[in-house]
Amino acid sequence: MTDWLGMTPRPVAPRAELRAAVLTRAHGARQRPRWAAAGRLAAAVLLVVAGAWWARVSLRRLGGRVSALETRLAAAEDTLRLLRGPGTRVVQVPVRTPGRLGSVTVFADTAARRWYVACENLAPNRPDEAYQLWFATEAGMVTAAVMPMDRSEPMWMALEVPAGVARVTGAAMSIEPRRGSATPTGQVLFRVSL
Repeated sequence: MTDWLGMTPRPVAPRAELRAAVLTRAHGARQRPRWAAAGRLAAAVLLVVAGAWWARVSLRRLGGRVSALETRLAAAEDTLRLLRGPGTRVVQVPVRTPGRLGSVTVFADTAARRWYVACENLAPNRPDEAYQLWFATEAGMVTAAVMPMDRSEPMWMALEVPAGVARVTGAAMSIEPRRGSATPTGQVLFRVSL
């Protein structure tokens, strides 16, 4: 609108040295030093290497967890097969130990000749003693497990009847020396027929 009146100044071309200085400065701002590009490249390589290391460590850790979970799952499935087996007999025996009443539950799979034993609320043993579980057979007592208990915590174990042992007719538990005995010599806590 002001042009109609002729009041706008006419454009003037800048001096050559000013124009050259402005253009040089503008071109210089766009160009980065070479070391800056190398630094960005080094940072990117470092980031990739660190990411690969972290991924490897994470995968190894997860692999260990998966392996542990697979082992626990296999043990639980094995226990379930034993508990649900057609030849499994269940016997729960109250056990009086010094100062408390506990129990021992025996899941005896007569077909597979495997046992699963759960001990609950048994008193801790003296330092030189242990509980010893026995297979009662037609030929006599055969050791099943020596169970030193230093704390009063539940204990579960899977046992196999050794090959060559006569037919198992029952179970017994006694208090024996810490290393165990060949035959029951200490106080018999229970004896039960299967």
